[in-house]
Amino acid sequence: MALSDIHRRLSALGANDAHIGRVLRHWVQARPLTEGKRKLEHFLPQAVRDALPALMEELHGLARLIERHPGEDGSARLLVGLQDGQTVESVLLPREGVCVSSQVGCAVGCRFCMTGKDGLLRQVTSAEIVAQVALARRERAVRKVVFMGMGEPSHNLDAVMEAIELLGTAGNIGHKNLVFSTVGDPRVFERLVAGPVKPALALSLHTTKPELRRELLPRAPRLTPREIVDAGERYARATGYPIQYQWTLLEGINDGEDELDGIVELLKGRYGVLNMIPYNSVPELPYQRPDWDKARDIARRLHARGVLTKLRDSAGQDVDGGCGQLRARSLDVPRVGRHAREIPIALSRET
Repeated sequence: MALSDIHRRLSALGANDAHIGRVLRHWVQARPLTEGKRKLEHFLPQAVRDALPALMEELHGLARLIERHPGEDGSARLLVGLQDGQTVESVLLPREGVCVSSQVGCAVGCRFCMTGKDGLLRQVTSAEIVAQVALARRERAVRKVVFMGMGEPSHNLDAVMEAIELLGTAGNIGHKNLVFSTVGDPRVFERLVAGPVKPALALSLHTTKPELRRELLPRAPRLTPREIVDAGERYARATGYPIQYQWTLLEGINDGEDELDGIVELLKGRYGVLNMIPYNSVPELPYQRPDWDKARDIARRLHARGVLTKLRDSAGQDVDGGCGQLRARSLDVPRVGRHAREIPIALSRET
């Protein structure tokens, strides 16, 4: 189901744009139908009021909670079931944020990521994306949505943009608090700036070396790191939001002095911030996580050399923490009798 399908169904029942907006607002904000001075059922045509309970139940069923893994810092990793039996991951973040998935699987095939191990299984619809936010809001307040879960948002661009527009209007999420994360598809820089809701942009960089980037992100667009940063700079200046450059720190791969020099040359003076994230080690993959003291020293030195750098601890070192890892583990466990494991995770730490 797409958001446009919901519009059509409500229109067929006699709802106008104001009625449709009101219904969507109650859904995406997880507000009870009876909330407010003017109760929703008193505002709608009779046919819509009659259909509303079943419709709301259907919308809530687009994304259902299968497992919840709470963290000591107030975060939680969620395994979310979709109507066809597929699963995706969402993460409740500290400071009222949620990370959502835009695809089941991923076609980019980043060497260090579990999500792309089986390739792309299917697209997540615009309504399923919004449903992840509505589900999160039934758990806690949400004021920020980041598209950094499973999938490459630019490969499902129409659905993601449709979801972003609703979240930035009826969803009551500030535009700069909608964060679109991408490996650098050129279409993103054209589409995002032209939309009515312009999200903040996070660009997966990971290295300053074109040949290493092609190795680590084998099916990413063939833009060089410099071309990605140049395009990001134009977007940042056009929107007034600094770019978030993402750098997964891999021991012995992209943590050397040559990379630090390259980062300074590439990012110093740019309108952006470098988010450096020590890798989540995964037994199935050959990459290793550098120790925290080394990562902290790298971030400190970059900051001292004029590159605004934030060191962020990635999710769950001792549970299914890397993106796609929770889903992969769940597929190996029989569903009958399986319960959510209450295992602490640590999602975000900065220096």
